[in-house]
Amino acid sequence: MNTNEPTSATTPERILQRLDWNVIRRLDGMLQGDYRSLLYGYGVDFADLREYQPEDDIRYIDWNVTARMNTPYVRKYVEDREITAWFLLDLSPSIDFGTVQNLKRTMLIDFVTTLSRILTRHGNRVGAIFYGDHIERTIPARGGKIQVLRITNDLLKHPRLAHSSFTNLKNLIEGGMNAIKRRSLVFVISDFISAQGWERPLSLLNQRHEVLAVRLFDPREIQLPDIGPVIMEDAETGEQLYVDTHDKKFRQRFEAAAHQREAQLAQSFKLAGVDMLPLSTEDDLVRAIVRFAALREQRRR
Repeated sequence: MNTNEPTSATTPERILQRLDWNVIRRLDGMLQGDYRSLLYGYGVDFADLREYQPEDDIRYIDWNVTARMNTPYVRKYVEDREITAWFLLDLSPSIDFGTVQNLKRTMLIDFVTTLSRILTRHGNRVGAIFYGDHIERTIPARGGKIQVLRITNDLLKHPRLAHSSFTNLKNLIEGGMNAIKRRSLVFVISDFISAQGWERPLSLLNQRHEVLAVRLFDPREIQLPDIGPVIMEDAETGEQLYVDTHDKKFRQRFEAAAHQREAQLAQSFKLAGVDMLPLSTEDDLVRAIVRFAALREQRRR
């Protein structure tokens, strides 16, 4: 039996129906249907010049005018009426970590379906790039409900890798740079458990597009529960290690290493100029998105 085939309870239509009622309707109420703070996209039509303000994006400084006026000026653009959005999706083995009910993969599917639905119902287009241990599929950007169902269906049917070589997100991000020609809104969705070297491509991608990072995690990846002796397996490589979680010092070392990694990730996103939405397997998706939208709105003021 193919366990990757969706059951009647997990068909794309059922998932979209559930999210329409339980997530999107609530988001409409809490954001009053105004998604500009979350889905803001810079247009391509020049509108005006004005003096630089501390919160402005330095990418829009007009250096010629700045040199003539001896003070920084930024270009203002007319926002595109239509947004083209892309989802760069990390579907490597570590995405299948979590509880039976709450895998990181499940949260990824719900997030992508929700944002695809919100975008396409406002006349925008969405596309997706799937990455397992290499770029496996590219779904061209299109609009409409059928496109949402297609992406969701392909995610449900995507085979789960048992083990692979250690994930390298550099390949996914560079693949996105090569595939996405028009300036777009790009969601990089991953747990960012990866070999080093993805930070520079992410920064370059953000120079061409508006990039948002969605960082998936499970609380047990940060704070190890006291559940006694267990065999821990690296989802990426299959390597196994016997540990005793009763050992308080081991749990403290585990947590310290996890927090150090959190700090390094935060610094990487900051240097790349990319906003990051942390999304836990135990999060309420609506509240997480609303918090993120409020943060982006605050940063633009």
